[in-house]
Amino acid sequence: MTRVLSCIQPTGDVHLGNYLGALRNWVAGQHEKDVFHGIVDLHALTITDAPGVVGETTVDLAAWLFAIGLDPQVATVFVQSHVAEHSQLAWIMECTVSYGELSRMTQFKDKSAKREGDFISAGLFTYPALMAADILLYDAQEVPVGDDQRQHVEITRDVAIRFNSRFGDTFVIPKAVMPAAGARVMDLQDPTSKMSKSAESDAGLVRMSDDPKVVAKKFKRAVTDSESEVRYDRAAKPGVSNLLDILSACTGESPETLATRYTQYGPLKTDTGDAVVALLEPIQRRHRELLDDRGELTRLLRVGAERAGTVAAATLQRAYDAIGLLPR
Repeated sequence: MTRVLSCIQPTGDVHLGNYLGALRNWVAGQHEKDVFHGIVDLHALTITDAPGVVGETTVDLAAWLFAIGLDPQVATVFVQSHVAEHSQLAWIMECTVSYGELSRMTQFKDKSAKREGDFISAGLFTYPALMAADILLYDAQEVPVGDDQRQHVEITRDVAIRFNSRFGDTFVIPKAVMPAAGARVMDLQDPTSKMSKSAESDAGLVRMSDDPKVVAKKFKRAVTDSESEVRYDRAAKPGVSNLLDILSACTGESPETLATRYTQYGPLKTDTGDAVVALLEPIQRRHRELLDDRGELTRLLRVGAERAGTVAAATLQRAYDAIGLLPR
C-alpha cells in the first residue's frame, strides 16, 4: 500500500477553507492509502516567541483532526515533537544539504523579505532540512503539496539521493503529488482571494469554531455583485460562484444544478449558511467533547506517536548504520 505523508502546522484557527479544501480529503483518503498526518509543532517555532501558545494550538488542532473523522486506528496522527527522531534526522539533513540550496528556497526569500527589520529565525533558513527529515523518516512515497511547497519536496529528493549516493541505499525517494481536489473556498468579502487566516479582516473568514449565528451572519453579508441573476461563472460572478461552490461541497450537488434553483441572492446566502452550520455542528460537538476530555485526546495522540515512533526509529537507525556512527 502506498504510504503518504501530509503535515499541518498548528498556527491560527482551522477554517472552512482548510476543511473543505484539504482536511475532508484526508478523512476520505485514510482508507485508500497508508497515511501519516503530522502536526508539525517544531516548524511553528520559527514564528512563535511566547510561552504556551504552540502547545495550546497543537491540542486544538489535534481535536479538530479527530473530530472531522480521522480514525487513530487507521490513520497515524501524531505530534512532531513527540517523535524525537525528527530533530535527530534533521541534523543529518542539515549536514547533507548545501548552503546554496537552502539560500535559493523561494519561501525563505519571501518570508524573510516580509520580516525585514524584524527578528528572522535561523530556523526559517534551515526549515527545509527539518521538512526533509519529516518526509524521509516515514519512507513516504507520496507527499501531497500545493505549488508553494513543491520546492521543499524537490530539495528532499535531492538530499535523499545525495545521502544514498554517499552512504548506500537508505532512504525512499518521495515524489510530490497534487492533493485530491477539494472545494475551492474563497473569502466571503473578497471572493477573488482564497479564504485565509492571514486576511486583513475576519468578516470573510468562517472558522470551524464559529458559533452558528456568526456563521449565518457572515454568509448573509457575503459579497456578490450588482446583478441579480444566479449562475455559476467564476470569472464573471466570483461571489455568487463561491457561494455555489460551498453549497455544492455541503450537499454533494453540482454548483451548476444548484444555480438553477435560485432567482435571488438572499435565499442562496441563507441556504449556504444553513448548510455550513449543519455540516459543522456535529464536528464542533465532537471537538468540544475531545477538549473536555484531555485524557482521551492525549491517549489518541499517544497511539499515533507510538506508531510513528516505531517507523521513525527504524529509519533513523538505518541512517546511522549507513553512515557508520558508533553504536552505543
